[in-house]
Amino acid sequence: MPDANGLVETLKQAALDAVKASKPASIYFGEVVSSVPLKINVEQKMELGEKQLVLTQAVTEYRRMVTVEGESTKTLVVHNGLAAGDGVVLLRQQGGQKFIVLDRIGGR
Repeated sequence: MPDANGLVETLKQAALDAVKASKPASIYFGEVVSSVPLKINVEQKMELGEKQLVLTQAVTEYRRMVTVEGESTKTLVVHNGLAAGDGVVLLRQQGGQKFIVLDRIGGR
């Protein structure tokens, strides 16, 4: 007679292996090696280039229209681009082809 506990453990392991094989989204930490062209070293294991990165507004330079009290509407430029040495937190998309740069780690 087959062992029911052994079957359950085998099924659990098969499910875990299937999840790992699908490469679900994962959080990584990296450091900007170069800003132009953008290159990020991820956990000292791999270097990502611009084509592999998706940048959020939190790590890019952008413009905003603002109204200053008593004055007219003005354009505000937020200089928030990445620079060499910046620590970043990344989210690997499922499947592992692209990495979303969520934000900086630490202050600047």
